Amino acid sequence: MILQDLKRAAAAAAGTWAKSQGLAEPADLAFNPAPPHVRADLSMAWPLQAGKLLKRKPLDVASDLAKALTGLPGVEPPAAAPPGFVNFTLKKEALAGNLAGIVADPAAYGANPHAARRSVLFEFVSANPTGPLHLASGRAATLGDSLVRIFRRIGHKTWAEYYVNDAGRQVELLGQSVKARWEQAKGKDSPLPEGGYQGEYIAEVASKAPPRASSWGAPDFSRFAIETLLETHREDMKAFGVSFDRWFLESELHKSGAVEKALHFLKDRGMAYENEGAVWLGTSSQGEEDDKDRVLVRSDGRPTYFLGDIAYHKDKFDRGWEELIDIWGADHHGYVPRMKAAVAALGKDPESFHAIIHQLVHLYRGKELVKMSKRAGEFVTLKDLIAEAGRDACRFFFAQRTPNAHMNFDLDLAKKQSQENPVYYVQYVHARVCSIFREAAKARLAPICSRDMEGQCASLDKPQERALLVKLAWFPDVLGACERELSPHPLPNYLLELAGLFHPFYEECRVVDPAKKDLSQARLALCAGVRSVIAEGLGLLGVSAPESM
Repeated sequence: MILQDLKRAAAAAAGTWAKSQGLAEPADLAFNPAPPHVRADLSMAWPLQAGKLLKRKPLDVASDLAKALTGLPGVEPPAAAPPGFVNFTLKKEALAGNLAGIVADPAAYGANPHAARRSVLFEFVSANPTGPLHLASGRAATLGDSLVRIFRRIGHKTWAEYYVNDAGRQVELLGQSVKARWEQAKGKDSPLPEGGYQGEYIAEVASKAPPRASSWGAPDFSRFAIETLLETHREDMKAFGVSFDRWFLESELHKSGAVEKALHFLKDRGMAYENEGAVWLGTSSQGEEDDKDRVLVRSDGRPTYFLGDIAYHKDKFDRGWEELIDIWGADHHGYVPRMKAAVAALGKDPESFHAIIHQLVHLYRGKELVKMSKRAGEFVTLKDLIAEAGRDACRFFFAQRTPNAHMNFDLDLAKKQSQENPVYYVQYVHARVCSIFREAAKARLAPICSRDMEGQCASLDKPQERALLVKLAWFPDVLGACERELSPHPLPNYLLELAGLFHPFYEECRVVDPAKKDLSQARLALCAGVRSVIAEGLGLLGVSAPESM
């Protein structure tokens, strides 16, 4: 992987040069794509920062650094450019070698054997099992599942978990609500409990209760409703292409005594105290993440949800996971410092816990906003969204935006079978490459095998060909950006750019030409690289790569 090798070599050479100038080693030598007007492939802006530290003109610093970086693998001698950049041009043979690696083992391209291995438990969706999954659950599922796939691709140890809140007052209200609807269907005048659950789905759950439900109490209805709704969650996640290593029930924590054990653990560490009949987590006076102490056990002896969450996260650490990443909705923003304080109280580094907060999704049909009311039980379910827009469009659209940005989901656009639709635009390129290979097979042409590729791909010297070769080299770096930013959004945007570069190549460069066998084989190899990276990238997003459209 050419850029990764270049970065390591550049970091070593730049570090030696920086020390000779009395500077600390650069923490991060960032390579960026060179601007369109610059005749180079990569650009480095670090001399702008170093010039200030050395009190020298950045361009002079860039000139000195360019000399120090001459001889790096895979690039021509770098050149300084005003006001203080170092520009690099990748060698043809290095780009061809990178392409050979893609074609030889597409499934390994993007893994980073030099990265420090991480051990990460991702918890996401974890929707209350008191209703169907809705839009926000789809966004959380896309974020979590895509990040798990990307982290695994890079080489990290990961685990995906869905936490089911199947205990507490909300479950009691659910059972009472379903019981009331069941009795109403039998002709009884049974009002919904105060604060109970509304919406047609409650009546649907009640209608599935067996005849023996006539002898049930509210707790029986609670268990039945949770099992019924949780099964729909499992079905929806399967339809959305999301799998979990474990569905962890909150009730398991209580049955195992983990909640009481966590409380004793905190008391033994001096992090919990009693006051006014309640038990509190004492963090505010110790300079921890939270700004005030929080109740763990109420004065009536009932544990709070917070204590259950602490016990759950302690369980994650006890199972050996070193990092915990939770994906929460926008309404949980204030819960982040509380949970970091809890992690610190457990004796763990607060930075070993990270919460990704995803913002709201607004659903549109063209320019018309689809109004939804959670209070009235009126909302678009994830199941309905998948049925109307399709899984591929849903996952690609959800992945395109950074989690901290509000999102407008255009149903009309998601359903379009045209290049206006971004997922269709990318998938179409994959299908087109597949059609090229079907045409090549008829002409008895095949890509160059990897041992010949570096030499014969030297013929790929048109600007459209080089643009594709360089863009393919960025794929591992894009996955690294997803890891750093804890968001898959760099990947779909990269795929759109790659697809955009393929169209001018397709128009200007004839691939299948029996009269020019060597050139055809080289271009087929380039097409194979594009096809592989698009397929692998879409796969990391949970999106299909069709062979025909």
